[in-house]
Amino acid sequence: MSISRQFAMFIVVGVAAALVHYGLLIALVEFRGVAPVPATLAGYVAGGVVSYVLNRRHTYESERPHEEAGWRFAAVAGVGFVLTSIFMYLLHDIAGLHYLVAQVLTTGVVLVWSFGAHRFWTFSEANGSG
Repeated sequence: MSISRQFAMFIVVGVAAALVHYGLLIALVEFRGVAPVPATLAGYVAGGVVSYVLNRRHTYESERPHEEAGWRFAAVAGVGFVLTSIFMYLLHDIAGLHYLVAQVLTTGVVLVWSFGAHRFWTFSEANGSG
């Protein structure tokens, strides 16, 4: 699959994962009174499950066994989790941006990190070719 087609599929999958992520974020903040940073981290985890399943199958068409791809995905997601925490804290708690504006900006940063890491490491062929 070409990188442009792969990236387009990554965006489609990302929209599905983002709907879960943002839906949980908004529900926790607006209806449960949870602070934005922990709420977005809960949403990140929920969206991450959707992202793994759909990206493995549709974006990267990976043959890498779940035993390998799963822990790799978790490692990349772990970095994304830390990036989300840092950027949301800086943009919302420190800079004072509305939590959804901060989340949109944070999503852009994490999207770039995640696509590259998943393409070249998580779901690359087991022999190391991307």
